[in-house]
Amino acid sequence: MYIDPGSGGMLFQILAVAFGLISGTVLMFSSRIKMTIAKWRRAMRKEEENTEENTEQK
Repeated sequence: MYIDPGSGGMLFQILAVAFGLISGTVLMFSSRIKMTIAKWRRAMRKEEENTEENTEQK
């Protein structure tokens, strides 16, 4: 399959813009993403503690 140089350059530019948009979005919402992950981890820890307490009480 043959790709002419103009198509390759255009493809590279599209991928560069897509990468920039994705990384910019992640950076903009990084604090919210970190808070969400921390909330999930706290919830998982509470579930583990509750499970351990129930096991010890039996």
